[in-house]
Amino acid sequence: MNRVEVRDRLFPHCPIRNILSRIGDKWSMLVLFTLEQSDCLRFKELQRNIPDISQKMLTATLKTLEADALLHRESYPEIPPRVEYSLTEKGRSLLPLIDELLTWATNNMDDIIESRRQFLLK
Repeated sequence: MNRVEVRDRLFPHCPIRNILSRIGDKWSMLVLFTLEQSDCLRFKELQRNIPDISQKMLTATLKTLEADALLHRESYPEIPPRVEYSLTEKGRSLLPLIDELLTWATNNMDDIIESRRQFLLK
C-alpha cells in the first residue's frame, strides 16, 4: 500500500486494515517505542537509537507518523536548524498496546521458534 494513501483502497472503512497498514510496517513501532524513552529526540538521536534504519526510511516513517498525529515535529528557527520529535497524546495512548505486544512476544518467542522448527521438520 502506498504510504501516503489516506485509506485502504479495497477496504476503505475497515479500521484495522487502515491502522495496521500504517503502524504495522518494519519501523513505525520501533520509532514509537524509541520516542517513549525520551520526551523528545532529534533526527540523528533517533537514527542512533535505531541503527539499522536508513535515513530515507526514518524520514518516511516520521512523516507517516506525523500525518497520523502520533508524533509531533517541532522545528526551531536556528542555525543550524534544529528539529525535535515527540509523541502526541494519541501516540502515547498507543504505547500500552505496543508494550503488551512486546511482552507477549518476549514471553512466547522461544515457543514460537520451536514450533517453526517442528513445522519445518514435518
